[in-house]
Amino acid sequence: MTGFWRGTEPLVLASQSLARQGLLSAAGIPFEICAAAIDERGIEAPLVTSGVNAAGIALHLSQAKALAVSAEKPGRLVIGADQTLCLEGRLFGKPDGRAAALAQLEALSGRTHELYSGCCVARENSILFETVGVARLSCRRLSPAFIATYMTNAGDALLGNAGAYQIEGPGIHLFEAIEGDHATILGLPLLPLLKFLREEGGLLS
Repeated sequence: MTGFWRGTEPLVLASQSLARQGLLSAAGIPFEICAAAIDERGIEAPLVTSGVNAAGIALHLSQAKALAVSAEKPGRLVIGADQTLCLEGRLFGKPDGRAAALAQLEALSGRTHELYSGCCVARENSILFETVGVARLSCRRLSPAFIATYMTNAGDALLGNAGAYQIEGPGIHLFEAIEGDHATILGLPLLPLLKFLREEGGLLS
């Protein structure tokens, strides 16, 4: 392996997210995918009940993913990542149908919400690094005609993300202002992760 990467083996990404894969690939970091077989909603439910905030939930889920895959991949550095969307204290999950997607878009219209992206690196069932990035996204006031057109253009991608949007696709049309790191919005706070990997010796410094 050449370039920036100095590790003897690729990283393991405990996620099937194409956006996260794209970020690592663009940074020249070799990785392999091993999706974590965890019950995300089962982990999340008691956290919500006990009052854990959106940032904490993103981090807990990131930890669970990294540790689950770390147990399957001894000696390897495993990245777990998860993202939560919070609108004025209300958590949004992936919509379970087009009606739910419409309701989420109507709720986001004209308001500002936060995306919290958790990231955790584990090895040998131990957590070596963790962080949570946050971005604030201000949605335009969306007319019914715009929402209908957007939903037609977005297609099935509506159902794959909390808030019913992908900012790297037609979802960019929803917003009038964005505060935060682009990688965090895509679900992986990349700059803190790269800093950790340099300190760990996996990246050229």
